[in-house]
Amino acid sequence: MILEAKKRLLSWGNQFGIFALIDSNGLSQNPVETEFSQYALVLAADVDAEMCESEAPFRELETFVRNQYAFGFLGYDLKNYVEDLTSSNLDNVGFPDIHFFIPKHIVAVDCAGNFTVLKSDRDSASILDEISRCPFEAKPHKPLAVESRISHSEYIDSVKQIKEHIRRGDIYEMNFCQEFFAAAADIDPLTTYIELSTVSPTPFACFYKLHDRYLISASPERFLLKQGSRVISQPIKGTIRRGSTPAEDEMLKQELRSNPKEQAENVMIVDLVRNDLSRTARDGSVTVTELFGIYPFRQVFQMISTVESEVKEGISGVEVIRDAYPMGSMTGAPKVSAMRLIEQFESTKRGLYSGAVGYFTPSGSFDFNVVIRSILYNQPARYLSFSVGGAITFSSDPEAEYNECLVKAKAIMEVLGKKSGQHND
Repeated sequence: MILEAKKRLLSWGNQFGIFALIDSNGLSQNPVETEFSQYALVLAADVDAEMCESEAPFRELETFVRNQYAFGFLGYDLKNYVEDLTSSNLDNVGFPDIHFFIPKHIVAVDCAGNFTVLKSDRDSASILDEISRCPFEAKPHKPLAVESRISHSEYIDSVKQIKEHIRRGDIYEMNFCQEFFAAAADIDPLTTYIELSTVSPTPFACFYKLHDRYLISASPERFLLKQGSRVISQPIKGTIRRGSTPAEDEMLKQELRSNPKEQAENVMIVDLVRNDLSRTARDGSVTVTELFGIYPFRQVFQMISTVESEVKEGISGVEVIRDAYPMGSMTGAPKVSAMRLIEQFESTKRGLYSGAVGYFTPSGSFDFNVVIRSILYNQPARYLSFSVGGAITFSSDPEAEYNECLVKAKAIMEVLGKKSGQHND
């Protein structure tokens, strides 16, 4: 029922140059009720107003989203507007650093498959009738030749060098990512999203069309949620594959929960998030409400912690995001030192990968994911990209880190028609 609704929403939204689908896949990781938490799907389509690129992105965003429903994304490289940093690596996808729009239409679907028009400049009945008559035509693609931007041996050597920086005390932890890509890639983005969300349903999935560039995301991670004065972050650090039997599943779950290395990674990022939230929080309000929670997903178990705060009076939602950006789970600790080394060791610009997609509401609430487990697609260039990474600590085993990347890439590799686990040397 939800799958059919998702297909119809995507088909209907695709007539517009810009639209966003926020997709929980019927999975709830919401510790609070939000404006949209009763819905499995929320589609924002067409544009009343938009902002894209800016010399002062957070200041402009502050004004743009005030008292509005606004949907959009923040690219990772907005870090350069928060700290004294630069980005000069290769970028073949070409998403802007920021894009937000005030939609003409917002259509939601609840978990029973019922459609509701939440906002439109047109008659609701006519829109629902259009959607009901909007067919979805699946357009499968041929298996793609997926290449890794760096070789297996280059990855191993980089991890060893990062560990040397940790040994010297430059950083404690760094999120190191590698890009996989397909040139001359011809895919139908809508079909690919349906396939990915079927293979890997996650609570913070989304689809974003910005004219001829597409984000196809199966994200399991929330960056930040604000409801009233309450702010919640749920960083993921700690991953292990799923088993082939319930007994193996249980064994792997316990292995992840009790793994000292994974716990150490998680605690470091939780401390970083606590520090980020404390900048905008009322004194004494930052708390860790869950530590080392183990959550099941189709391909993996993840270790997820929850950090909460109460926002100081007079602090806006955009300020909360800016002071926590980019998210600690995708950078490392200390954050600025880690981001400098990320620029040095990674071969490609992250762009929208490890950024955030979400929405603001007229009340000032917001909810944003972390853009991971995601495909970025530049249709005119026929260039498809996805990146995977993990936290490197002093106790990291380079080969194990590489294999964890392949576990995280498994669902996307499956959808693209290429088996994971191949070393490119």
